[in-house]
Amino acid sequence: MPEPRLASGFWVAAYLARLQAAAIPAYVTRRGDATAGAVVVKLATLDGQARAFVRRWDLATDTRRWAVLTEGDEAVIDAALTRAAARDPDLWLIEIEDRQGRSLLDQDGLSEG
Repeated sequence: MPEPRLASGFWVAAYLARLQAAAIPAYVTRRGDATAGAVVVKLATLDGQARAFVRRWDLATDTRRWAVLTEGDEAVIDAALTRAAARDPDLWLIEIEDRQGRSLLDQDGLSEG
């Protein structure tokens, strides 16, 4: 039986606190449904490039894991996320700005869920 999921708003608040503790600038650019909205994390490396992450089911382990949704030119990523937000009013968008490309999504407590 899968473990219960955290409410999206609670997870976002905890994630932002974790990023702040690591001195990684992050912003909520779009607030979705506080209970069950999907979360997309955009990581901008401040060189014109970006990567967007989304949680997907890993059928091999029956868990949700962060996966790259899209990556490349930041303007192209922004356009794709704008389209996704237009289709899903519950979607959360978090933007990270980090030259080192750190998202912390691979850390314990964030990598699965």
